[in-house]
Amino acid sequence: MAGDSHQLILMPSGRHGEIRHGTTVLDGARQLGIELESICGGRQTCGKCLVAPEYGKFAKHGITSDAAHLSPPTSTEQSYAQKQGLDLSQYRLACAACLEGDVLLQIPESSLARKQVVRKDAGELAVEVKPAMQMVYVEVPAAQLGGRADWPRLQSALAEQWHLHNLSLDSYLLPKLQAALRTEKGAVTVTVWQGSEVIRVEPGYVESLYGLAVDIGSTTVAGHLCDLRTGAVVATQTMMNPQVRFGEDLISRISYANDPQGMSRLHHAIMKALNDLAKDAAQAAGIKPNEITDLVLVGNTVMHHIVLDINPIEIGHLPFALATDEALDLHARDMGLKAVHEGARVHLLPCIAGYVGADNVAVLLAEYPALKPGVTLIVDIGTNAEILLCIRDSLSTRILSASSPTGPAFEGAQISHGQRAAAGAIERVRIDGHNIRYKVIGDERWSDELNPDESLRPTGICGSGIIEAIAELYTAGLIGSDGRFKPGAPHDSKHVRFNGKLGEIVLASGEETAAGQEILITQKDVRAIQLAKAALYSGVRLLMDRLNIQKVDDVRLAGAFGSYIDPLYALRLGLFPDCDLANVQSVGNAAGDGARIALVNVDQRQWIQQLVRDVEYVETAAEPQFQDYFVDALTIPHAIDSFPHLEEV
Repeated sequence: MAGDSHQLILMPSGRHGEIRHGTTVLDGARQLGIELESICGGRQTCGKCLVAPEYGKFAKHGITSDAAHLSPPTSTEQSYAQKQGLDLSQYRLACAACLEGDVLLQIPESSLARKQVVRKDAGELAVEVKPAMQMVYVEVPAAQLGGRADWPRLQSALAEQWHLHNLSLDSYLLPKLQAALRTEKGAVTVTVWQGSEVIRVEPGYVESLYGLAVDIGSTTVAGHLCDLRTGAVVATQTMMNPQVRFGEDLISRISYANDPQGMSRLHHAIMKALNDLAKDAAQAAGIKPNEITDLVLVGNTVMHHIVLDINPIEIGHLPFALATDEALDLHARDMGLKAVHEGARVHLLPCIAGYVGADNVAVLLAEYPALKPGVTLIVDIGTNAEILLCIRDSLSTRILSASSPTGPAFEGAQISHGQRAAAGAIERVRIDGHNIRYKVIGDERWSDELNPDESLRPTGICGSGIIEAIAELYTAGLIGSDGRFKPGAPHDSKHVRFNGKLGEIVLASGEETAAGQEILITQKDVRAIQLAKAALYSGVRLLMDRLNIQKVDDVRLAGAFGSYIDPLYALRLGLFPDCDLANVQSVGNAAGDGARIALVNVDQRQWIQQLVRDVEYVETAAEPQFQDYFVDALTIPHAIDSFPHLEEV
């Protein structure tokens, strides 16, 4: 006679416990705290709950695991296995196999409902997959004469089969509901938003669930299309922000928004870009755009307001007031997002202050778990640099935030031959005496490694290339600490020339470039970078003053520019205060990472809203010392502050 319960051991987690005889492995795993994927609700049709039994004696656990300790495959399970080519001696459906003895099972990662997404840019960071959207398969009883209407019957089925109660129905679904229920005789797959509202009803069994996380930068828009069941990124697309033609920096956009039709043009430009981005990402992933049901958008406060069709004029002058700084949940269709599913929802992370937006909050969301004891500086470098200074000890973490108007120079804008970081852009520069070497994006070779008849054919220079070029000019003695080209500089470089008092250097001759024109770094370009780096450095110094500290222990460079910059050259230029180079790292598009985390885990959205309330904002424009710090920081690397770690190098 079978015992009342049996040992169920789940590997690799090691979870184990006594489970009643006859319980399905699916329910047994849930009792042990392991949630398995099961869109079909245990009907043996989706195949998402596969487990791999292991047989033999396991002395460590004191059990013998045997094939006879699981119930034989049902006809439904056998039918599924035959269609899918599944070997039932190796795998079983957890919703079909019932416990009839002690069993040890391996749980594949693909079978876990709450999988772990790991981002490795800034150390190991595991994120539990728990999206705002839940997809469930239900079978709704047929309509009967004098019986209940379709929506109440669907409500009852969801409550009985999935314990989803008190659900509302997105109004756009009402005209479509009856056709969906009749197509497959009441069998439908339902998508539920945050356990409260039905936003999609599709006939039969469907497992398509996708979301889009978008970082809307002033210059670049980057989107990550994710499978919401697994958390995996299935496509990444980037594009220039079309608003650039209306102004390269935020103040220019604010000014343009107040022209007749200006706000309308800005809003429609970015909404068209987001629709195009969704289409391009879907095409790259081989899905339809209307399979996207959830979106998370982040951006600076000006982009945030323009996306919401709010004129950003109030952000342009004191006291830099926002219309709202709270997190928002909206219908995509109400915002003008037409490419995605009609019932799709959009979440916008909260903002912090006038010029510290949801993109900086996303950076904090991505980087906070990896903060070490001590002082960590996180800088998201773009058209506007957002700064986070975090001090952590064993008891608490204090976070300060600020924004510095660096302008678009770091991203290649307002530079004579600047361009975004794309194929053909010069990204690495070395200057040694009379020799200039460079690398372009898309080719790992240096320019002096080519055969006589070859050329890298550069098209321009991107932010990381500009930083390296200016740092190399300074190290080679071709420009002084004030940034000016030196007449009669050391080596009398053949690449340096003067137009009156203004110097410039030729990085690539017309014969080398794709357009047949020289690529130069001019005195004006050097000055633009000096102004940008001084604004950034000054903001950091103000935050350090607030914490009464003289040094930082870790530096993390985020953003499109931060992804490519060489920390050594950034430190040579004086982009940030002195730090051990071993503790300076690029963390990529951390704002995009944070948006993706919020997309795949709804709890993280709530957590960051709480954390943001404790962030201390410093308004750099109102600080009397900002101008003094700014002037000192114009010098390369700095007029006053020492750089002992740089001297060691």
